[in-house]
Amino acid sequence: MQPEDEGARDAPDHQAPSVLAPLLRRIRRAADLSQRQLADALGLSRSAIARAETGARDLPATVLARAAGLAGLRLGLVDADGQVVAGMRDDAVRDGAGRRFPAHLDVRYGDVDWWHGDQRYDREQPWYTFDRSRHLRDRWRRATGTPGDHQQPQPGDAPRERTRARVAAARARAAEARERATERARAQRVERARLGLPEPPDPLEFDCTCPAGCDPLLLADLPAGDPWHRPHLHVDDCPCGCDIS
Repeated sequence: MQPEDEGARDAPDHQAPSVLAPLLRRIRRAADLSQRQLADALGLSRSAIARAETGARDLPATVLARAAGLAGLRLGLVDADGQVVAGMRDDAVRDGAGRRFPAHLDVRYGDVDWWHGDQRYDREQPWYTFDRSRHLRDRWRRATGTPGDHQQPQPGDAPRERTRARVAAARARAAEARERATERARAQRVERARLGLPEPPDPLEFDCTCPAGCDPLLLADLPAGDPWHRPHLHVDDCPCGCDIS
């Protein structure tokens, strides 16, 4: 007598015939296999396949996937509209030990609203992190939307590189703001000259004199409406104290 097949399990409910049976029959038809031939290809008994087609037995998803492969088919997920839903990416960011982040939580950069506890003072800042609290996760989702997957690693993800990029972007914004102010003042002088009005004094030119210590304190590029938006910070002895956002 052939031993009980490890690949076959008791059917979980009475809906099994309406779900599994038609799929198995479709697989056998596409692969042109009898129940015995399919059973032999999967290393199961013929009775296991017969009982699965009647709903008396269930089959693990891995076995069903192997069966589909024999017919040149593959298993997949579909949404309510019948659109295929892909699995989560395997090349998404991982933690420092190379482990995947929890699928139901959302990953973010480690320098964005970083850790709240005392551990932030004696541990190296992580490249990526997440909120274990669903309350915090949902707060982020209300502010920025629900990502479809965990993010992929990108060049410049290191915290120090992101700080340098934020500093460069902030200084570029400040330079653009000064240029716009200069253009407005120039246009005002031309208009006043056309009207015969005296020329106004030159606008005060502003040059940032923040020391290097202020650079890591610059705010990440968060939208002004973001719940974690806060003013730029400066070191205590900064003579400038500017806000170049």
